[in-house]
Amino acid sequence: MSESVIADFVAKFNSEASSRGEPIRGRVVLSQKRLVLAASEEDKLTISLDSVFDIAIGQVPPDLGNFFDSTVTVAFERNGKRLVAAIEADNDKIEKFGTVLFKAIINGTETTVKERARVGGRVSDEPFRTARLFLTPGTVEFRRDGGTFAIDLGTVTDFDRTTRDINGSSRPVLVVRHMQDGQAITTLAAIPSARKMSILGRYLRREYSELMEELQKVELTKDKKEVLVALYSTGDMGGMPLASILGKDSSQVSMVLQDLDNDGLVQDGEDGPTLTPKGKVVASRHLEDVNA
Repeated sequence: MSESVIADFVAKFNSEASSRGEPIRGRVVLSQKRLVLAASEEDKLTISLDSVFDIAIGQVPPDLGNFFDSTVTVAFERNGKRLVAAIEADNDKIEKFGTVLFKAIINGTETTVKERARVGGRVSDEPFRTARLFLTPGTVEFRRDGGTFAIDLGTVTDFDRTTRDINGSSRPVLVVRHMQDGQAITTLAAIPSARKMSILGRYLRREYSELMEELQKVELTKDKKEVLVALYSTGDMGGMPLASILGKDSSQVSMVLQDLDNDGLVQDGEDGPTLTPKGKVVASRHLEDVNA
């Protein structure tokens, strides 16, 4: 293999492309171009990364039996058929391998991106620009000649797919809504490959669901929600005490702020309490609860 190896470890695996009934132990080798599952020199399966159309972590197709626990399942095309391969190892190894596999397929992909397409409720006149897409820990980066634009996944409030007219043609576009410097931002990114768009969507859904699970562990009382939404909605309060805005006793508000600080949702700023990036995501999700 001429290209450099980016993962090489021993694991159990099986595939619909092989004739064996049960998983076998062998080497899993990943480069920038291919994934090789080698039980021996004679018994190996080579999967081109260009043929991979889906990656799932922790899900095993029923056809491969109940042999697997912590897994990465790779769906790929071969000779017009759609096949899957499942790889099992310990949790830490599988998590790391899954992330490396996503990066091997996505990193360097050319995209057409409109940064800050919408700021708050205002549609901006930002043009679409060419950039290369990279997945880094906790962020999605768009690298171009003028610098790097990064979206912190911890600040993402929502994302979906749509179509947009770009340079005269209708293109599938990823719409990411996120917080930046206290503002709600919408970023649009078009990827020429529908296959890579789908894999990026899978990666973002996984990262986003993990974040949501973490946020769901935070217990939010009605008072906490009101304080979060007040901080989110008012931004710079111009020196007006938060208690006055909420019409509540200052000592009561101080206790709620202390609890929110312990939850990692609020921090002390130069002009008083401010929301952390995590706090902004939580607050934006509870706007309707408070205003209902």
